Amino acid sequence: MVRNFETRAIPRELLDLLLDLARRAPSAGFTQGTELLVLEGAEQTNRFWAATFAPQERSEFAWPGLFNAPAIVVPFANKSAYLDRYSEPDKGWADRDEARWPVPYWEIDAGFLTMSLLLATTNAGLGAAFFGLFRGVEALRAEFAIPEGLTPIGAVALGYPAQDRPSGSLRRGRRPLPEIVHRGKW
Repeated sequence: MVRNFETRAIPRELLDLLLDLARRAPSAGFTQGTELLVLEGAEQTNRFWAATFAPQERSEFAWPGLFNAPAIVVPFANKSAYLDRYSEPDKGWADRDEARWPVPYWEIDAGFLTMSLLLATTNAGLGAAFFGLFRGVEALRAEFAIPEGLTPIGAVALGYPAQDRPSGSLRRGRRPLPEIVHRGKW
């Protein structure tokens, strides 16, 4: 994750390629129920930050270079799309009962798309940072006329990486493979 960006714009063709690669992520029933709000340039990204991150709190934020990102992508999970898709004849359910779902695949699929975007961005030599939207979602909805029924799973800042410092969380280290892999039993 990159938390410090240059303000240099991402060429539209490159951004479109990254978005196209991301949309190819797996989705349950090929529902493709993730929607993307793509914000490019200072005018749009400043509106995003104004809605989600109070200006008075920015001066104390540990990574102020995040606000330089020339593009922000907000992935939205669309539960209704999945409930509709799985009530179609080829899926065998005659209703839209949410209780049938063991986990919310609409959010999982939005995560798949987001991870695909992160990987494609890194592969293209750019930087990316996924972050949660802990406040300002209603202000974001109003600012960008986001339809009801869409749930943002977070946001991704994209751009050319600038000199960065790693998160202190990395000192924890990565868990060893034998600690997380359970072969045949726990």
